[in-house]
Amino acid sequence: MNRKEFIRLFSTIPLLGFNMKLSDLTTFSESLPVTEVMPVLFLGHGSPMNAIEENEYVTGFRTIAKTLPKVKAVLCISAHWYTSGTFITAMAKPKTIHDFGGFPDALYKVEYPAPGDPQLAKQTKDLIKKTNVGLDNDWGLDHGAWSVLKHLFPKADVPVIQLSIDYNKPASYHFELAKELQSLREKGILIIGSGNIIHNLYKVAFEKINDNFGFDWAIEAREKINTLLLKNDFKSIVEYEKLGKSLQLAVPTPDHFLPLIYAIALKRENEKMELFNDKLLAGSLSMTSLKIY
Repeated sequence: MNRKEFIRLFSTIPLLGFNMKLSDLTTFSESLPVTEVMPVLFLGHGSPMNAIEENEYVTGFRTIAKTLPKVKAVLCISAHWYTSGTFITAMAKPKTIHDFGGFPDALYKVEYPAPGDPQLAKQTKDLIKKTNVGLDNDWGLDHGAWSVLKHLFPKADVPVIQLSIDYNKPASYHFELAKELQSLREKGILIIGSGNIIHNLYKVAFEKINDNFGFDWAIEAREKINTLLLKNDFKSIVEYEKLGKSLQLAVPTPDHFLPLIYAIALKRENEKMELFNDKLLAGSLSMTSLKIY
C-alpha cells in the first residue's frame, strides 16, 4: 500500500464511529492485507532424524527457505496431529513434542522454542465455517512440524500454530476445509502441510534406509501423483483411492497424505508449482515436497 492509498483509507476511519479507541485502530490496521501473497509448502518430512542429520533433504528445506518472503507466522498441518474433530493450538508457548521412539538420545534433546500465536489461532478458528474448531492448549509442536521448521527458521523466531487433521473425514472434506484458509496467505502467514506422499512403514527396506531406492509400485505411485500435480488435476489426487494398486500401497493410511491435500487446495489459478526433494528412499517412502507460488 502506497502513501496516497493509506491516507485515503485513513480518511474514512471517522465513518466507522467517532468513539474509535486506539486499540480498535490497531486491530483495524493489523487486519489490512499485505501486498504479497505468501507461498504454500508441502514438505515430505521423512524420518525424525532429518532434524539433526545433514543430508540432501535438509539442504532442500534450507534452499527453499531462502526463496520465501518475510513470514509473520506459520500455520502447519502435520500428519502427526490426527484427531477426532478439528483443533488448533492456541497457547503462547507451545512445547516441543518428541512423538517417536527408538531414536538416539540427541534427538530427544532437541527443543524448538518457537512462540505460538493465540490471536492468530482465534482468527483462524473464526475463518473455518465447515466445522467447529476447538482451541487447544495441550498439544504443542509435534515432529512433523518442528523437524522441518528447524531448518526453515533455525532461530525459532517465527510464531507457529498447528491445525489438526480430523481422521473421521474423507480427503474431499479436507480439500474444501483448506480453501477456507486462503485469506491467511494475504496476511503474511505461511501455510505448510507436512507429511509424505508415499508412506508405507510396513514395507520399508531397512537395509536401504539411506538409499535413493523405490519399489516398482512406489516408482509408479510417484510418477502418477507427480503427473497429476503438474497438470493441476487435483480432483484425481483427492480421489487417490481410485488410482489403482500402487496408490493403495503408497497410502495404506491417509494421515501422511492429507497434508498434501491441504496444500494443493490453496493453489490459485495462475500460480506455479515447483517440486523439490523429489526422491524415494528405503523402498516405500518418498521425500517429494512442493512449493506453490
